[in-house]
Amino acid sequence: MATLRRDGRVTALQRLGCAGLAGALSLSLTAPLELLTVLAQVGTWHCRRGLRDAGRSLCRTEGVRALWKGNLTACLRLCPYSALQLAASRRLVTLFMDELGHISHWRAIMAGSLAGMVATTVTYPSDVVKTRLIVQNRLEPSYHGILHAFYKIYHQEGLRALYRGVSPALLGAVPFSAGSFFVYISLDTIWQEPIVRFTPLQNFVNGCVAAAVAQTLSFPFETVKRKMQAQSPWLPHYGGVDVHFTGMADCFRQTVKHKGVLGLWRGLTPSLLKIVPYFGVMFSTFEFCKRVCLYRNGYIQSPLNYKLTPGVDQSLHPQELRELKLLRRENFEPRKSALEN
Repeated sequence: MATLRRDGRVTALQRLGCAGLAGALSLSLTAPLELLTVLAQVGTWHCRRGLRDAGRSLCRTEGVRALWKGNLTACLRLCPYSALQLAASRRLVTLFMDELGHISHWRAIMAGSLAGMVATTVTYPSDVVKTRLIVQNRLEPSYHGILHAFYKIYHQEGLRALYRGVSPALLGAVPFSAGSFFVYISLDTIWQEPIVRFTPLQNFVNGCVAAAVAQTLSFPFETVKRKMQAQSPWLPHYGGVDVHFTGMADCFRQTVKHKGVLGLWRGLTPSLLKIVPYFGVMFSTFEFCKRVCLYRNGYIQSPLNYKLTPGVDQSLHPQELRELKLLRRENFEPRKSALEN
C-alpha cells in the first residue's frame, strides 16, 4: 500500500514551476536523442544507414541547430500538460483511496496513467506540431514556426489532423501501466528490503528501470502514433514516412509487412539512452528548485541544503507560516507612547 505524500511547505504554483523548469531543462538536454527517436519511428531517409549516420547527415545538411527541431514546442507543452496531469491525478488518487487515505501501487499507477491520458488528449495537437517540425527540412520548411504549423495544418487538413494518432497514444498507456506496475511490485524483491527504506539513489534507479520497461512495452504504439502524425499529402515525400497506410490498424499491418515486427521498435535505442540523463537532470533540477522555494518560504537556512530553520514549525503551510511571522512581528514591535506622538 502507498499513501499520497505531498510536501505542504511548497505551494502548488511553486511545485508546478519547479516541475516545468526541470522538465524543460531535461527535454532540451536530451532533445537530439528525442529527434533521432522520432526520425527512426517515422522512417525518414536520414535513418537508412543507422542512427549515428542519421545525426551526422542531419547536421551536415541542416546544421547543428537541426538537432533541436521541435524542442521549443515540447517545452511549451510542458506547463499545460503538467498542470492538467497534476489536477487530474490528484482527483483520481482521491477517488481511488480507501477510507484510511491509503492507495495501492496498482491504483496509484492507474490514476497516473488516466491522468496522463487526459493531459495527452487536451494537449495532443502540440505533439502533432512537434513531430511535423522535426521531420521537415529546416532549410526548406513547410512550416515557419509553431503558430504557422497550427494554422496550416488546421486549414489544409482540418481539425482531425491535429488529433491524428491519438488512438495509439491512448492505447499505449495500457502496456505502459502494466510495465510500471510489474517493476514496482518487484522492487522489494530486487533490493531485498522494504520500499519505505529505499534511498534517493534506489528511487532514481527504480524510476529509470520502470520507465525503460514501460517504454519498451508501449513503443509499438508510440511508433504508429509518430507515423500517423507525420504522414500528410500536403508535405514533401508524404511527410517522409517509410510506409503508407489508411489508419492505425493498417499502419501496424504495413509496418510489419515492409519492415518486419522489429520495425515497430525502431528508434528504441536512443529512446532508452535518454532515460538516465533525462530523469537525472529532471530530479536534480526539481530538488534544487524545491530547495530554493523552501528557502524563500522560510523553512530551510540555505537553498544549498535541507538544513531546517531553527524554531520554524515544519508542519505549517506557507501561508500559515507567513501569517504566524506577521502576528509575532506585530506582537513584539514596541508601541509608540502617547508622549512620542
